[in-house]
Amino acid sequence: MSVQERKERERSERERLIVATARELAEQQGWGAVTTRKLAERIEYSQPVLYSHFRGKREIIGAVALEGATEMAVAVRAATAAADGPRARVTALARAYLDFAERNPAAYDAIFQLDGGLAYAQEDTPEPLKDAFAALEESLGEVAGDGVGGGLFTEVFWASLHGVATLTRAGRLPPEYTERRVELLVDRLPVL
Repeated sequence: MSVQERKERERSERERLIVATARELAEQQGWGAVTTRKLAERIEYSQPVLYSHFRGKREIIGAVALEGATEMAVAVRAATAAADGPRARVTALARAYLDFAERNPAAYDAIFQLDGGLAYAQEDTPEPLKDAFAALEESLGEVAGDGVGGGLFTEVFWASLHGVATLTRAGRLPPEYTERRVELLVDRLPVL
């Protein structure tokens, strides 16, 4: 391995460590607790080293968002692949999405609530975000119904799931009714 390759590998490993540490800290204490000072202390690098990788917290949030979007896409695809038929796929998608939001609050917030400096629904939207939407659209496109584009239907269904996830996490919806909410949402789809 050349010196340049080794340096690139070490840089990549430091970036992964910064992102993982930021996510861990945000999961434990919330995003407000994530500062470059705390990150530098936890990973035992100086703040200038952090800034050599990320210009600040916003870019770190963006990196966590991209990582989380990739994980969410994998979870949704795994859940829907195991389901038999359109109704079962849509139900599995909803459950996987809500489960991801519940189990990964810092990543979920980075993707959907916080400003990570990422473009959404644009040509320059990063691939992990496009792929997360595609993972939803793959199952929802087949049930969009006549006259409704799969992308538009996916946006509306996603917005419903996002509302359930966000309101449940905020304590405004009782979590014990989440499964019933999924059933109601899926039951209202006219093509299932």
